[in-house]
Amino acid sequence: MRSSSNPAFRNLPSGGSGGYATFDRQGGGAMSGAAAYADTQTSQVEYGRAAGGERPITIDDVVMKTGLSAGTALVLGTLTAVSGLYGLALPAFIVGFVVSLVLIFKPKFAGAPLVLLYSAAMGVALGGISGIFNDIYPGIALQAIVGTAGVFLGMLVVYKTGAVRVTPRFTKWLMGALIGVVVLMIFNLVMSLFGVNTGLRDGGPLAIGFSLLVIGVAAFSLLLDFDSADQAIRGGAPAKFAWYIAFGLMTTLVWLYIEILRLLSYLRQD
Repeated sequence: MRSSSNPAFRNLPSGGSGGYATFDRQGGGAMSGAAAYADTQTSQVEYGRAAGGERPITIDDVVMKTGLSAGTALVLGTLTAVSGLYGLALPAFIVGFVVSLVLIFKPKFAGAPLVLLYSAAMGVALGGISGIFNDIYPGIALQAIVGTAGVFLGMLVVYKTGAVRVTPRFTKWLMGALIGVVVLMIFNLVMSLFGVNTGLRDGGPLAIGFSLLVIGVAAFSLLLDFDSADQAIRGGAPAKFAWYIAFGLMTTLVWLYIEILRLLSYLRQD
């Protein structure tokens, strides 16, 4: 399986084909030598193929679980923002972060309880953050939600049509970009602790450009997430694994939403 920028998807069972990401069980893309996945046996031991009468995963499973997870986050986020309980953001974020670590390192625990707990916690966290931003810039939260949904749907269309092929070269390029973005974020954080303004998060032209770069990387990361989910579907992973796929997609959406919210706040500054 090709590596994904999303750590959650690195534990997906291996599929049988590569090429275009189509979200179908037919595997319409061309097989390449690079798609001969070395971790097939490890993945099968960890998760197991659908056997013993267990139904294999389908795209409907992924859509339903992802929709339920996103809906949970949206509802609780809205309630948090409307109620003004912004103080819940930090503890909720800590809970979500801890749960995400559990799911990433112990994917066998992935199921409705933990995945929905992660979605609920991050929904509350994002709701608190969005409420604060919305008090300063009225309407910005709704704009960020619409923007995130638009990017998600846009990348899904790109993925389905094969406008951008998810190839080993594309994956390496995106992984390199992701590492670069993370290094810059860490550098900016360390410098800020010493009172040094790097310009990456101060709302100026450089900050706007950096936010656009991060949003671009996050958006293209969705292609890898879709492709990884497609590999699991084609590989006949058990249906219960749809919850883990939903969790992986949610982590990317949370990151994307935060970056879009940040960019919009820069554009609204006087």
